[in-house]
Amino acid sequence: MKNTAINHNIGVLAYPGAQKSAIYGLVDLLSIADSVRKEGDNTGSALTPVIIESFGEDLSAHQDLAAIIIPPSLEKDLGNSSFEVITRWLKARHDQGVLICSVCAGAFILAKTGLIEGRTITTHWMFEEQFRNDYPNIDLNINKLIVDDGDIVTAGGLSAWMDLGLFLVGRFTSPSIMLNTARIFLVDIKGREQSFFSTFTPNYNHGDKPIVKAQRWAQQHFSSAMSVSDLSDQASLSRRTFIRRFKKATHLNPSEYIQQLRIAKAKEGLELTNERIEAIAWSVGYEDVSAFRRIFQKSTGLSPTAYRQRFSVAEENANPINSGESF
Repeated sequence: MKNTAINHNIGVLAYPGAQKSAIYGLVDLLSIADSVRKEGDNTGSALTPVIIESFGEDLSAHQDLAAIIIPPSLEKDLGNSSFEVITRWLKARHDQGVLICSVCAGAFILAKTGLIEGRTITTHWMFEEQFRNDYPNIDLNINKLIVDDGDIVTAGGLSAWMDLGLFLVGRFTSPSIMLNTARIFLVDIKGREQSFFSTFTPNYNHGDKPIVKAQRWAQQHFSSAMSVSDLSDQASLSRRTFIRRFKKATHLNPSEYIQQLRIAKAKEGLELTNERIEAIAWSVGYEDVSAFRRIFQKSTGLSPTAYRQRFSVAEENANPINSGESF
């Protein structure tokens, strides 16, 4: 079969003090995931890991990236002035729509960019006090292994690079490729963080900054009521201009985009938790559960219950009243 894969370059930032085992582990994990893809139907999104020697080469040479990972470290003095060239480069890439990720103490470098002011992230528990003191305006959730904030993804522990790597495999390829990669690494995802899959990956890499701003706002507020006017206000554009530019950038009209974003989050809930269907519907912004079921069926071809039965990887220890639809 002809290879129709779209390639995603995933940058791994080899900064001074970064754990080499994580750098090369991520390269191996992403490479193995791509081998899993090739052994399947050889279509879909390809993954190419790229090690970026932050002080050994010109950072401007690395432009064509889908994501950048700031690996873990045990150093406590990250984010100082010697890292300014890295943080400026990271911010510039983020402005172009590149997904930025950090693991463990890599969050200190991420914080230095200013990109996570007022946002929720995670880092290693042993850095909690220092991080809170250094960055009081950042919401630190130390209990989460992975925090997915759309355009920023953070992972907690020193070995959470594996969880982040699997997250990216799921995000850029498919849940099945992620699961098969996890099996190769003998990782049981059932008991791990519940944010691995997303079948809808928003495209931020289209170059229209006002639309990116609206997308990022939608990513953070999808569970609340929102209108096209709310989104156009975020982009500081007239409603008509916003709709035209949004559709050109994302290939969806705003209402379709929000619906896909909500359905993708609902799929995660169905795949990875035993929450009631009603609770999942409410958590993604649907007050009318009947409407949610109709939209979900139309979007996926399956009812929420049928989707859960087919794709769930949650622990099968909940009783029926807590895990299925109400009849």
